[in-house]
Order: sequence, then C-alpha cells, then structure tokens
Amino acid sequence: MLSVKGLNTEYKTPKGPPVKAAQDVSFDVPKGKFFTLLGPSGCGKTTTLRSIAGLEKPTSGEISVNGTVVYSSAKGIFVPPNRRNFGMVFQSYAIWPHMTVFANAAFPLEVRKDKPSKQVIQDKVMGVLAAVQLDHLAERDATRLSGGQQQRLALARALVMEPELLLLDEPLSNLDLKLREAMRFELKRIQRDNGLTTIYVTHDQGEALALSHEIAVMSEGRIVQIGPPRAIYDHPRTKFVADFIGTTNFLEGTVKGETGANRFAVDTPIGSMTVASEEKLSSGMPVSISIRPEDIELSETALAAEGGANIYSGSIDATVFLGDFVDVQVKAGSAMLQSRTHPSLSASEGDTIHMRISPEKCVAIEDTVRA
Repeated sequence: MLSVKGLNTEYKTPKGPPVKAAQDVSFDVPKGKFFTLLGPSGCGKTTTLRSIAGLEKPTSGEISVNGTVVYSSAKGIFVPPNRRNFGMVFQSYAIWPHMTVFANAAFPLEVRKDKPSKQVIQDKVMGVLAAVQLDHLAERDATRLSGGQQQRLALARALVMEPELLLLDEPLSNLDLKLREAMRFELKRIQRDNGLTTIYVTHDQGEALALSHEIAVMSEGRIVQIGPPRAIYDHPRTKFVADFIGTTNFLEGTVKGETGANRFAVDTPIGSMTVASEEKLSSGMPVSISIRPEDIELSETALAAEGGANIYSGSIDATVFLGDFVDVQVKAGSAMLQSRTHPSLSASEGDTIHMRISPEKCVAIEDTVRA
C-alpha cells in the first residue's frame, strides 16, 4: 500500500555540510497494517514521516501510495500535502479551543473546496466520533476534554477525511503513564476496526511492541532492522537494537567453535557458554551475547542442564521488588547480570544463587567495535 524507496532527506546548515536526516530509507507497508518507526531523538523517524506527509521535500527517492507516486526525484513529482489525502496527528493535538467537539471534527470537511452537504457532514462526523467513543460529548467545548479525550478528538479529525494513510507522530507522549497505556488499547482498536494503514513514530519501545504489526528501528538516519515485534525483541541483529528494545545483559566473548547444528561455544566472563545462531560464527570471532533478564532462570538449589542449557552459579548483589516481579542483580565471575523473576524468590543479598539460560535465548551479535 505504502512504498518508500531510497528516501534521502537533508537539511541545509548556515555553515558546514548539510545534515543527513534520513539516509537511504526503504520499506513497504501492506494495506491495513500498523507500521512503526522507532528510535531515539534525532534518528530521522519524524523527518521520514514528514517526508511521507509532504511536509518535507526529500532530496531523493520515491514514495507511492496504492500505486500512485506522490514523490519521485527521478520523475520530478512532488504532490503537495493537501492533495495526498493523508490524516496526521501530531504530538500537540492542535485542538481549536473555541469550538465544540463536533465543530473540531467537522472542520476539515467544512473547509474543503467540494464541501459536503450538512447532512453528510453530520453523518460523517458522528460516525468518527462514535469510532473514538466521543459521540456523547459532541456538543461539549473542546477545552473541557481530558488529555485522552483530546487525543481521541485529534484522531477523529484525521479520520473524518477517510484518509488513505494515517500518520501519527508521538501522539501519546503528552499523556500520563496510566492514560498512555489505556490509549494504546484504544488506538489499536480504532486502527483495527477501521482497517487503517498507519505509520506511527515513537521513541517508546513499549508502544512500538504493543501496537505494531512491524517495526523499523532507526539510528542516525538509517533503518538498522525491520521486522515483527517478537522478531525484533528476540533476535536483534545489532547491539544498538538489543540495547534500545527493552532491557538486556551484554557479555563480551570470543567464539571457540561449533558444537552442533547452529550451536557455538563462546568464552565469556562467566565461563563457557553455548549459544544458538543461524549465522555462521568463526572460531576466534569476538561477539557480544545479549540475554534478556526474563530469560535467566534463578534457583536457590542446584539446577540440572536440561536441553544443554547453560548452568552457572553466583551471588546476589541486589534485589528490587516491583510488585509482580523482582529484579535481581547477580555477580557471576567478573560479570554482573540482571534477572527478572517471580517475587516468591526468598534469597537475599549475599546469598548463593544458581542460574540456567537456554542457548536459544543467548543471542550472539558480531562485535564490530573490538579489534
């Protein structure tokens, strides 16, 4: 549905070379899917979104929607944003404070050149307000809405135009934590029920994992990995992706050799470790092993190496109780590992603790930094 190919967007600077905000960005989004551009501030995700919207003019590349090219440097095409029929919701909702909820949602229809009839406007607006569960507040002043309601009103205003593409730029960032989590479900429901092809920009990994069919992780203007949330989380291809998505432990190691089909032995600070890798690892290769805290099984009694699992012992350095789980820092060898476990664990600081880690949960990432 949306196709972005070789997109490059630069900003000129008063002195020095231009800033390369988006570099060779390419991805495809099927109709009705929720696609997220995820990355830290300054990584190029908002520039990419604004380029799709037509609010920025790229320096090169091509953007097409449903087979219609809206930008192409090679063909000299640039369709202005008001002719792209895209809905967009920004970080600041830009709600008109002097208007009612209904008037805010109706505004895009009221200012169209081919303005619909009053009845059509009434039907369309009440339809989108019902979709975002605001139809009962149609006559309320917009200033009397909560933050979550304003966010839904901004969505309704974008939806009333029946956009081919919905573009969302960190729309939940101004909400408090509890409301933000509730709005994730609302946003997912609205997107699913309306079959909207959606491009979402965020720096929040939780939002990206919860909402997306597919995620593109960006760094320094480039896409470094694209995939479904589970694949991005379980199989990061770089240390940046592993570190940025959720919490992880890194162990620096050196490959000793292959021990079986897609299995390799690696020397690490906590001892020899068996890792699973679909990529061929060569003997002597430096690697970083990424291990998620929830994948480190803890026990106060000795553990058996079931399924060839890695077994280690260490001592508890610190514990943090977080309600439904406990974060435990374990000193093993010369390394410190963080584990996330059930609060029933009774061991305390200084006690010996045993660890079991499945080779499938030890992700080997080729280390390109060390010599």
